[in-house]
Amino acid sequence: MKFAIPSSLKAEHEELHAELAQAIKAGGRTGEAAAAVAKLMHPHFVKEEEFALPPLGLLAALSRGQIEDGMADVVKMTDQLEAELPGMLAEHRHIVAALEALVDAAKAENKPHHVRFAKKLISHARAEEEVSYPTALLIGRFVKALLAGGKPKVA
Repeated sequence: MKFAIPSSLKAEHEELHAELAQAIKAGGRTGEAAAAVAKLMHPHFVKEEEFALPPLGLLAALSRGQIEDGMADVVKMTDQLEAELPGMLAEHRHIVAALEALVDAAKAENKPHHVRFAKKLISHARAEEEVSYPTALLIGRFVKALLAGGKPKVA
């Protein structure tokens, strides 16, 4: 079964990439700092879109009690997320440090749009850590319980 990343999250990632490209094009210290962020962020986003965010595509169906053939395939993704989570959180720390350098550079060059973007991306990382990753892990645990015959209760 193929799991689609929720369209709102996919659109947000695309928007963040586009804004990062604009920051790189800004040139100067801001552009250099943005390029450093991009170097860290791109491989991280690839991982997220491979195994961290697709499980979230099941959330609405599972919350309605809809169980479909093939949902068990999500367990591979959530197991991979669980195994790689410490590394992904470390990547977030490096990305946030690079974003803080971008904030400093953009402030020094009076580029408030890029300051706002960097702060928005820092908030995005926090939301993933606080909401997206834990939710994906819970989806995996929920599906495992279903497979084990635990039949978790849904609304």
